[in-house]
Amino acid sequence: MAPTITDNCEFECATVEATTTSAITIGDSDNFDSSAIGGSGDNFEESNELHLNGQQDQDVQEEQQQQMPWEAPGKQGLYDPQNEHEACGVGFIVAIDGKRSHKILRDAQTLSERMNHRGACACDNDTGDGAGVLASIPHGLYSKALAKQGVTLPELGDYATGIFYLDEAQHAAAEKEFDDLAKSLGLEVIAWRTVPSNQSAIGVVARKSEPLSRQVFVRRPAGSDEKAFERQVFVLRKRASHELIKPGRRFYICSLSDRTVVYKGLFTSDQLWDYYTDLKDPEFETYLALVHTRFSTNTFPSWERAHPLRVLAHNGEINTLRGNVNLMKAREGVMQSDLFGDQLKKLYPVVEPNLSDSGSFDCVLEFLTMASDRSLPESVMTMVPEAWQNDKTMPQEKRDFYQWAACVMEPWDGPALISFTDGRYIGAVLDRNGLRPSRFYVTKENVLVMASEVGVYDVDPSQVTLKSRLKPGRMLLVDTKEKKLIQDIELKAKIAKSRPHSEWLQQKITLDEIRNANVLNTPPVDELAKLPASERGIFDPRLSLFGYSTETVNMLLIPMFKNKKEALGSMGNDAPLACLSNFQPIPYEYFKQLFAQVTNPPIDPFREKVVMSMQCPLGPEANLLQPSAQQVHRIWLTNPILSIPDTQLLKRNTHRGWRTKVLDITFQYNEGVQGYIDAIDRICREGYAAAQAGYQLLVISDRGAGIDGKVAVSALLALGALHHHLIETLQRMKVGIVVETAEAREVHHICVLLGYGADAICPYLAFELAQALRDDGVIAPEVNDKQIYAAYAQAIDTGIAKVMAKMGISTLQSYKSAQIFEAVGLGSDLVAKCFRGTQSRIGGVTLEILAKEGLQRYQLTYGKATPDTRILRNPGQYHWRHGGEAHINEPSSIGSLQEAAVNKNLDAFEAFKKTTLDSVKKCALRGQLEFVTDRQSIDISEVEPASEIVKRFATGAMSFGSISLEAHQTLSITMNRIGGKSNTGEGGEDSDRYLNQDPNNSRRSAIKQVASGRFGVTASYLANADDLQIKMAQGAKPGEGGELPGYKVTKDIAKTRKSVPGVGLISPPPHHDIYSIEDLAELIYDLKCSNPNARISVKLVSEVGVGVVASGVAKGKAEHIVISGHDGGTGASSWTGIKNAGLPWELGVAETHQVLVLNNLRSR
Repeated sequence: MAPTITDNCEFECATVEATTTSAITIGDSDNFDSSAIGGSGDNFEESNELHLNGQQDQDVQEEQQQQMPWEAPGKQGLYDPQNEHEACGVGFIVAIDGKRSHKILRDAQTLSERMNHRGACACDNDTGDGAGVLASIPHGLYSKALAKQGVTLPELGDYATGIFYLDEAQHAAAEKEFDDLAKSLGLEVIAWRTVPSNQSAIGVVARKSEPLSRQVFVRRPAGSDEKAFERQVFVLRKRASHELIKPGRRFYICSLSDRTVVYKGLFTSDQLWDYYTDLKDPEFETYLALVHTRFSTNTFPSWERAHPLRVLAHNGEINTLRGNVNLMKAREGVMQSDLFGDQLKKLYPVVEPNLSDSGSFDCVLEFLTMASDRSLPESVMTMVPEAWQNDKTMPQEKRDFYQWAACVMEPWDGPALISFTDGRYIGAVLDRNGLRPSRFYVTKENVLVMASEVGVYDVDPSQVTLKSRLKPGRMLLVDTKEKKLIQDIELKAKIAKSRPHSEWLQQKITLDEIRNANVLNTPPVDELAKLPASERGIFDPRLSLFGYSTETVNMLLIPMFKNKKEALGSMGNDAPLACLSNFQPIPYEYFKQLFAQVTNPPIDPFREKVVMSMQCPLGPEANLLQPSAQQVHRIWLTNPILSIPDTQLLKRNTHRGWRTKVLDITFQYNEGVQGYIDAIDRICREGYAAAQAGYQLLVISDRGAGIDGKVAVSALLALGALHHHLIETLQRMKVGIVVETAEAREVHHICVLLGYGADAICPYLAFELAQALRDDGVIAPEVNDKQIYAAYAQAIDTGIAKVMAKMGISTLQSYKSAQIFEAVGLGSDLVAKCFRGTQSRIGGVTLEILAKEGLQRYQLTYGKATPDTRILRNPGQYHWRHGGEAHINEPSSIGSLQEAAVNKNLDAFEAFKKTTLDSVKKCALRGQLEFVTDRQSIDISEVEPASEIVKRFATGAMSFGSISLEAHQTLSITMNRIGGKSNTGEGGEDSDRYLNQDPNNSRRSAIKQVASGRFGVTASYLANADDLQIKMAQGAKPGEGGELPGYKVTKDIAKTRKSVPGVGLISPPPHHDIYSIEDLAELIYDLKCSNPNARISVKLVSEVGVGVVASGVAKGKAEHIVISGHDGGTGASSWTGIKNAGLPWELGVAETHQVLVLNNLRSR
């Protein structure tokens, strides 16, 4: 049997039970550092997980021993709870005049129950992912309940209440500690009550982790005003959440407020109303009710994670979460509050650990409202701004507010419908792209109903006075105190005029201002010393020192300078992973860009350009809690690329009292590996000292490399270590970081630097190379330096926009520091030091190895000066070269295969097999695995014959258009003859191929693909399929859409795709039809209706967290899951997408299997 090499590894979820255990050991191959896959290469114990990192597993086992019944599983194997996603149904009903009634609660119940389809069920089909309701305090109900305990409740407004999740064993001790904490803050606990519940209403899984729900009542101190009491209660809840949590104790506060109360739990949306008997009591009167039902992609949803949270309920995803949370932590170093004074530090961390994106957002929103003088709607506007940067029609005052707010905090970006309330205001806001639905009605009874879909609330059309939907970035608000509905324009105009934002913005700093000021201030510095002619352009020794190759120059850089955009490639990526390379890859190559699939939509950076923005502020951030002109004292950049003259300017800038500290990231070559490691520590120390000493800018520079025996530390490692060190020491917000480096030149490099904390970048070697190439006539001689800088910046901007859009992020400001990458082959110590919080699941290279490779590059460049070393290397990272980097598809194996096929030559087939397996060993993770040899062998009679095994073969999904019609049909005929399956790809299939076919030459493809372009998807196309495959992402360029240029659209292609010859065809990134897990569930249902006999398959691409997405897909009733690898298929894309997005399918398949087994969904 030949080894079959495909991009897709299929998952037979429909038929296969959890598989038997098999051990996998890591073998040493001569070019493979056994540390590069973590651990020492010893045999690990048998288990059904890929044990690639022994130490991690040990930690995980210890954690699991202590797992309490109410806790979700911790990190294990390739599963990490950090990767959970959720999508939801959300809605609210409010009496605009604030009039209480029981009817509002009953209507909210209808609303909630009709959104049941938005939630999901666990493996017992009876436990929801979470549902809840937030209502105003039902004073009458609570007075009556406490009277039975002999307690008199004060008037409404004179007490705060909330429900706690505790456990039977420790609740008394926890309550006693809470009472003591309240007393220390000058508050008195009136009483506790057990919230009455009906256990029989909930599912088996929910029952296992059911908490003891206890409700507390806290008295308002005499003489304390409403706002002060609200803040005291906030401090009490925040401190209790930090101080009363202990190992083995359950302690969670659903809410604690003098206006609202939250009832929630692990329910479906109809179980909620049966479980809490309070909600059935006619005395439960309220003027508002916010309901939520949750679809978690995982089935480890918990009681605690259900919504509503303290001030919000959320449908969607925050894609920039890691950066937002890191920067919020860093702000703790510069925040001060008149309201809380010294108490402020006791409220840190603002974002509590281990929260979902919604939980983190909730913490920050509540903190902003409580600790500064912002109203709730203004805090929401600050965190979720409209797309103001390119909106010419926006009133100037509002634009100025948003630009001021951008200097205060980066947007929390991602598709989201956020409904929020503090008991006075209740409202909703949509993200800047409007990628979540939201409808609302106002009735004659003066009631407003908002929901994430239509049809959840019956109202006679004659009773409706206003009917509308929320538009992108817009807000809807009801003020129950003023008794009115405030529309977006009026609300935002009022907030924009509340302070002199336009006046303050006059104080922002621009590069032009610095240029003008410095012309007068300082004598011009001599231009950088020009290199001798023999070391310019392609002969510049620094090119080799920083790992450039002739491919880098010819295929990537020259097109950027000439055409202002990145070059395109196609046909996938078959070069080795960085951790398997033989040619000292630079650290950027270890990082793979993450992308959106299923749980949130990628966006289209060209057709939705209006929401994209590269603008961002540079420099220290002022106190977030004190709105003032101080916040705009930052340099406003239109994009992150700095020219050489501007970087020189910033280095010596003293305008407005600013000072810049240049951190030299070079060290002496003879200090060796230790010198490299010490240099990183020195950079962290110097950066910290500069921030403490009041410098505004840090420039990390490798300008000194190659001079007087100096080597540079990788700019990425220096930046990552410095950025995280400054966050940990709370100094990061006091400085801006500019990176002046020769190392970064490609779009991916710039993205990685931005993702790990750079505010602006000067890739000076790329610029100097372009200037030299212009002088050599490679680039048009009339191009001046300014045009070179502009062309490169434009190419990089377009590239960054594409990378951000894959993840559904629209502003560079949110992308910066968000770490939206996974590392493949970096060791855990290195990640902890320089890239904290980044996933690197197979372990790998250490700082020592990277240091050694940096020193090797220096040795190659400046060591033995032979004529050979003067010529720039070309290891063949893109195109195969003899003696260069290995490639999976290499000429000799293709030659052998053709010889074997044409002349039926068995020797040639053996040669093909040998060279192919050898290539896989050099390039792919699966090549590092070895068979276990100490097992009893199975008798051959028990093994299926080859004729049966080949029936499970399937071809990759390639549309004709990407390959010729003849090739496409030949694949179909072949697969039909052996009983396997061919795949149409997303280009459709002509009906004459599946109607009236000769069985021996049938051209029908068994797998029919449905992609976002819906090309050629007709009723008969769907009816004539064995499998219907929904294409959520493609391996060649996950997160991007496909495109067939007009000149390739022939008559045949146009006929099949139901289009016009010569007109270009685009299948957009898949958000025009599917932008959340519920939409996918709906499409699965629709396809099942169109062809009940077909198996519904979903194609995903491997990335960290794909297992979590797959379990959501299984809950959406898919019967088959395909995990595609990063090496991709035929699609054309920019080289950045082909080389740096997506992960090996080996990791995706292993993670998906493990997470489905953990979830008890593998048998589905």
